[in-house]
Amino acid sequence: MTYAALALQLTARSVERCPDRAAARAQMLATIESVGPKLRAASVFIEQYSGNKVRLAVLPEYLLTSYPGRISIADFADKAALEEGGPEYEAFGRIAEAQNLFLAGNAYETDRHFPGLYFQTSFVVAPSGEVVLRYRRLNSMFAPTPHDVWAKYLDVYGVEGVFPVARTEIGNLAAIASEEILYPEIARAHALRGAEIFVHSSSEVGSPVATHKAIAKRARAFENLAYVVSANTAGIEGTAMPFASADGNSLVVDWKGNVLAESNTGETFTAFGAIDLDALRAARRKPGMTNYLARQRTELFAAAYAAATVHPAGTLLDKAPDRDHFLRVQSEVIERLAKEGVI
Repeated sequence: MTYAALALQLTARSVERCPDRAAARAQMLATIESVGPKLRAASVFIEQYSGNKVRLAVLPEYLLTSYPGRISIADFADKAALEEGGPEYEAFGRIAEAQNLFLAGNAYETDRHFPGLYFQTSFVVAPSGEVVLRYRRLNSMFAPTPHDVWAKYLDVYGVEGVFPVARTEIGNLAAIASEEILYPEIARAHALRGAEIFVHSSSEVGSPVATHKAIAKRARAFENLAYVVSANTAGIEGTAMPFASADGNSLVVDWKGNVLAESNTGETFTAFGAIDLDALRAARRKPGMTNYLARQRTELFAAAYAAATVHPAGTLLDKAPDRDHFLRVQSEVIERLAKEGVI
């Protein structure tokens, strides 16, 4: 099977200046409605140009809201975080259904099991309109993650909900959120559960110089024999930050680590490439030195990981956090690692 995957580079709209919850929700729905025509026009061009139909489109990180800034966690959850099955997901579902493609995106989301918190969530909506993948970001600097409520999160969702893989007609999809592309363990955990294509919603500095993220995207691809479809924002409007601070360099990387296409700056569909699922699967089934996934010796590292606690789990199980909580925890981690002689 061969089809086109698209990293659609769009401008994120901050809800920071929206006066209330109702205004923020109206703006988010308007943003979603604006995606449909842009995606349809891009898909028509790509099919005419390449001969491959677009079956997978990836949207940038926090497209609907931008980042939370210094808004309190509880206030941001109320103002900007989506509800599972809410009208925003229904709107995304209508786009996926109307255009017969899988639509991947990223938003902040509440969870009835964890009142007062929100999680950054990467999702995939199928052509049926159904959300077939929901992944919560595991490593974040200033926001709650499942690891911060770890024991309860595992009780509710199990490991399947921590590292979900959607087995679909276009391949096995998994999500990596933003700077998590820098952490090889997250991609590897998904790959060991069968992931073939990583959808990566990001908002990052675009640069002609190879950034850490740019290098990591290629590494995560070849070391796992997987495609990476990475969509960046085309700037962020509605904040005090200079507009184009997170703009450009959306890309598609093949399972050998080759960049198939990369965008320049601004809103654009130019990061698209062919996904050759048969070639990927053949490579994964072929013995050889470049089959890095099959050569993993996981037992070598299990004991070392089990014995080492770096960032502690469950720090939010019994408290309502402020934004500075995460910095305090990291400072304590650094101090402990120094005392232990690790750093």
